[in-house]
Amino acid sequence: MVRVRLFANFRERVGKGEVFLEAKNVRELLKKLVESYPTLRDLVFEGDTVKDYVRVAVNGRIVEDLSIELSEEDEVAVFPPFSGG
Repeated sequence: MVRVRLFANFRERVGKGEVFLEAKNVRELLKKLVESYPTLRDLVFEGDTVKDYVRVAVNGRIVEDLSIELSEEDEVAVFPPFSGG
């Protein structure tokens, strides 16, 4: 199982900041996340496409390639849009 950490409005919709899911890659993990927590669908997907503003980090590194394979030791963080200042 992959540890998934949720932040901001993702955390609010799920009601907790951490869940565990089985997935082969990041795209599958996001699909399973919204299957398990349907209230996230409109935040994560537009149709079958992951929304541009959704940021995913695997083991502390932001990833753009959603086909990156995951292993049980991985930690994935899902972020809403954010900016610095």
